[in-house]
Amino acid sequence: MSLAFIKLEKSYSAPSGKSFKVLGPIDLTVKNGEFVCLLGPTGCGKTTLLRIISGLEQADSGKINRGAGRLGYVFQQGALFPWMNIESNVMFPLKATGMAGSLCRLKAEEILDLVGLYEFRKSFPHELSGGMQQRTALARGLVTGPDLLLLDEPFASLDTRTGINLQEMLRNLCRKLSTTVIFVTHNIEEAVYLSDRIVVMGHRPGRIVRDESLSLEWPRNRLSSTFTEVLLSFRQTFEELVDLSISS
Repeated sequence: MSLAFIKLEKSYSAPSGKSFKVLGPIDLTVKNGEFVCLLGPTGCGKTTLLRIISGLEQADSGKINRGAGRLGYVFQQGALFPWMNIESNVMFPLKATGMAGSLCRLKAEEILDLVGLYEFRKSFPHELSGGMQQRTALARGLVTGPDLLLLDEPFASLDTRTGINLQEMLRNLCRKLSTTVIFVTHNIEEAVYLSDRIVVMGHRPGRIVRDESLSLEWPRNRLSSTFTEVLLSFRQTFEELVDLSISS
């Protein structure tokens, strides 16, 4: 699925009643099958933009042009239903479409097998590690075969090794499924590893300050000189944004 944002803007009201602008104007086009990371410091509007794309929030002005198709959303903390086992959690979005129970279960089992959780399908979220819970969230986000997958810092709370493993799993699955992905993160290495393209956002209000496609080949080597060069370039941009926000 391709999509485009045209002069998108969003404001919120403070408790005092004063309005403050959190986004915009945003002009951005995402191509079909592209993996785009929204990279930026806390408070730059990355999550707000994701919620507007999903329809959970409405922009104040501007337009989103989005092709027809299915949408998946993976939240930072997984947002699993604690009273449902893993299989039922993954089946939930399929049941919401009215799909027959037997077919829901078959599709859930297929995606759980892909993320390595088939044998844990009858377990409950509290019985799994944080990494396994996030794999369940990924499975639930992918089970409908979404044309567009939105991910809001899904690996931020995990240890480094688990996060890296899940990054590799996510990238391989999305390449296999040809899914368009918008991935929110403030982790620069994660963005460079995952992305076809990185969109860096600054804030006050949230805006695009750098938009660059990456020429790094797959599979990516985090220890290579070319990877390090790209990483340092984006790190410099990121640090400049943080310094600017502190001084302003």
